[in-house]
Parts: sequence; C-alpha cells; structure tokens
Amino acid sequence: MSQQNFASLMSTIEESAGSFSVTLPDDWLQGRTAFGGLSAALCWEAAQRVGDLPPLRSAQFAFVGPAGGRLRIEPTLLRRGKSAAFYSVDLFGDDALAVRGLLTFGASRASKLDQVNLPAPAVPGWDDCPTFFQPNDRRSFLQHFDSRFAAGARPFTAGGEPEMIVWLKHRGTAESLSLGPLIALADALPPAAIVNFEVGGGPISTMTWSIEVLSEAPHSASGWWLVRTTAQTAVNGYSAQDMTVWDDVGSPVMAMRQTVAIFT
Repeated sequence: MSQQNFASLMSTIEESAGSFSVTLPDDWLQGRTAFGGLSAALCWEAAQRVGDLPPLRSAQFAFVGPAGGRLRIEPTLLRRGKSAAFYSVDLFGDDALAVRGLLTFGASRASKLDQVNLPAPAVPGWDDCPTFFQPNDRRSFLQHFDSRFAAGARPFTAGGEPEMIVWLKHRGTAESLSLGPLIALADALPPAAIVNFEVGGGPISTMTWSIEVLSEAPHSASGWWLVRTTAQTAVNGYSAQDMTVWDDVGSPVMAMRQTVAIFT
C-alpha cells in the first residue's frame, strides 16, 4: 500500500507563474485517470494557493476528458467583490482539457435567516458497520479510504433501491482539518445507479458535479464522514443523483448533485 496520503500528495504540487502541476502516483488513479473527487480537490487547492480567499460556498465541475499523465492546473480570477470571489479552474491531463471548474467563495454576512433542514439518517455508527469497499475492487485510489456500509443497497443488487449510505474516512491519517480532503472523499463512492447493474455491467462515469458547501469549516473529530448517494433517475444512458455529506455528529456539510453517464 502506498504511504503517500492526501496531504503528502498535495505537497508535491509545483507552481510556476500562477500555474500548478503534479504527477499522480498509480495508487491515486482510477484506471489510467484521476478519479473525479481528486481532480475537483486539485482545482480547489490551486485556487486556494493564488489568493487569500473566504470560505468556499459552491463549486461546479465538468469532467470533459481523462486526467492522466502530468496534470496542469490553471486558476483564473473572474471577479472579486467585497464579500465574494469567483474563480474558473482548468485542469489539463496530457495537455488536453480534463476538468473545468467554477468555484464561488464568499465571506459571512449578518442575516436574519438561520435554516438547516438536512437531518442525518438514523444509521449505526461506523464501528458497528461492515466494510463497504471490497478487497478485489480494481480502483486503485480506494486503498486510501476506510469505508463502512451503514444502510441502503450494495452495488449489483438486482431490484434494490438505488441508494447507498456509507461512512468514509481517509485511511491512516487525520485528514479532517481542511476542505480539500473532504472534496476528494465525497466522490469516493460509486454512483448509486450501480446498485441495479448486473454483475460485470458496463462502465459508469461522472460528467458533472455540483457542490454546495454548508459549513464554513467542516470538521470531523474522528475523521469519519457519512455520505449518502441516491439515484433519482437512470434513463437514456444517464443518471441524475443527489448526494449529501454529514460530519461525525450529524451536521450537514455538503449538498451535491451529479450527472452520470451509464453504459449498461
């Protein structure tokens, strides 16, 4: 197992004239490309490094091609006002555009509204749940995550409800103090439509990912996060799914949505 955890990987990023580059080791790949969560986290990391920014409020990512070889990340400030900053971030793999991101940062402001209505599902704690990721899974990056299956259905469960609720944690490290590791972790689960795949079914690939960050400083004292992903539709070769992340005491920290291409 590789010893290069997420923080170690981020430390290998090189900067030159406002552009960043990194070569991913094989253990952080999904096949021959970076998985979507890592690509998105790299976009966030690059934007963070070019300016003193307020907390991230939302981000949208389009995964337009494979992110293989030596990656180049180019953040561009679109506009900065008194409280908000908008960045576009392009990530290139083998000199071809792989990911385009739009990140919105915003400082807190006084408000009369205080509404949170995303209760965590009632599930057992991580210590009382079986492992979710299987040892024979060929996606190399999974070795960096611990997983516990809390509720829903596992992949390849014929007729099962296309929903998975899983505790996730960066393996062997306390990666709970910054948003970058959480962005990577939030996309570690397979799309929920895979529940109804036949064993050995075709590939599945995320096309777009929208993230709403609900906490200015997400934190999990244990390092565990509860992730729920639910496929609302799976028609015409595409699936729309909702995803939510809660910290280890049940506070919501991310609300997300993905469009997924399915080939089965």
